Amino acid sequence: MPSQNEEHTCALCKRKVPVTTVHHLTPREEGGKDKPTADLCIPCHKQIHHLFTNRELVVLGLTTIEALLQAPKIASYVKWIRKQPATVIPKSKKSRHVRKAK
Repeated sequence: MPSQNEEHTCALCKRKVPVTTVHHLTPREEGGKDKPTADLCIPCHKQIHHLFTNRELVVLGLTTIEALLQAPKIASYVKWIRKQPATVIPKSKKSRHVRKAK
């Protein structure tokens, strides 16, 4: 069992954080069940899914960390989140087009 003080590194923002979540780079519902994953901090993981639908992630080719970092919306977010304390989970909400896609 991991210790409470163990640090993890977010594959997107590179911050040392207390916990990461598994992000399927190709969403499971788009055929990514057995494809590569990345360990992301909670804020980065939320932000990806608040900005893009699962379908958009595939159609736009945002299925690698490198591709995500090239997306202007993600790049500006990563630049900002890197300056935030690792223990803070900022409030965010889904963009209008993502909410409409549901």
